[in-house]
Amino acid sequence: MSAKTKIIVIAAVAGVAYVGYSKFMHPGAGGGWGEGGAAPVSVAEVMEKNIQLWHDFSGRIVAVDQVDIRPRISGTIDKVHFKNGEMVKAGDKLFTIDPRPYQAALEAAAARAALADADLKRAQTLLADKAVPQREFEQRRNDAAVARAALVTAKLNLEYTQIEAPISGRLSRAEITLGNLVEAGPNAPVLTSIVSSDPIYADFEVDESTYLQYAQAQSTQNGQSAKIPVSLSLMGEDGFPHKGKIDSFDNRLNQTSGTIRVRASFENKDGVLVPGLFARMRIGETDTTKALLITDRAVGTDQNKRFVLVVGKDNKVEYREVKLGHAAEGLRIVQSGLKAGEKIVVSGTQRARPGQPVTPEVVPMDDRGTLNDIKPAAGQAK
Repeated sequence: MSAKTKIIVIAAVAGVAYVGYSKFMHPGAGGGWGEGGAAPVSVAEVMEKNIQLWHDFSGRIVAVDQVDIRPRISGTIDKVHFKNGEMVKAGDKLFTIDPRPYQAALEAAAARAALADADLKRAQTLLADKAVPQREFEQRRNDAAVARAALVTAKLNLEYTQIEAPISGRLSRAEITLGNLVEAGPNAPVLTSIVSSDPIYADFEVDESTYLQYAQAQSTQNGQSAKIPVSLSLMGEDGFPHKGKIDSFDNRLNQTSGTIRVRASFENKDGVLVPGLFARMRIGETDTTKALLITDRAVGTDQNKRFVLVVGKDNKVEYREVKLGHAAEGLRIVQSGLKAGEKIVVSGTQRARPGQPVTPEVVPMDDRGTLNDIKPAAGQAK
């Protein structure tokens, strides 16, 4: 290809690019959108509604009850009655320590107690006849009391060979298995552990201003405390599907962090809330608040700013910077930049240019469906 031919090709490409750019920047010129070159867009009115505001925090799932199971007597593990990780009820057998030595000790204690009772009865008869001194009778009575106490201890030790679940919940694994010798006492090993599962707690911390707001709401009215809604979401879950209630606020503020501990309780019948899990917490204000709401689809990003396109007088587009708040009821709270009833572009924003007219079609702001772009008439530019 000659140099002259190359120059002609480059010029042609540049011409096409310029025409395309002109069409993009000035769609109404030379057969653009609709009458007068106004691009079709979907617009919705800024909603004003009473809503419940929510505050988000981070927390952890905590068991209501948790118990480390330790042996009360020494002996050899004779049986393990559970499978690792299963659910148990209070009173279910967990371990059996070899009961034979304790059965023998019980029989010996019973024999000693019977002999001591018999000696005491004889001493009572002899004392009535003044055949034994008072001191010997007191000794026989004391021996009988000691023997009965030893019998009670022997019965308890035999009962302790059957280790039962003190609470209902989910078991850990068996830390010491069949055939191993365990020792009682302050250094007794943990055989397994149980954590309760239903209900279950979620612990989190709130800042001082939030606490004061809820503390005021908790003031009793006609003997009833204001109900604070609280919900929870686990990692990977959409929304906040687990609903609960505030159980308690702590009795003092942490001066270092400026926060106070809060505990909420939740039903957990399916057992999905496991102690130790990270949780996203959301608590709602007790009273509703009037707020402006728009859909996130209408919001654009300009570096670190958020903006929307407002359709104003003569259907001309206006760039408007906005400050946004939390999500609410599927929409976004507008803290500043808009007024109730103003129309903003929610679909077709790629065709709307600040200062240019558009052809608006009004649609609901809270429409959950996909807003389809309006197609131009046949023969018009796209």
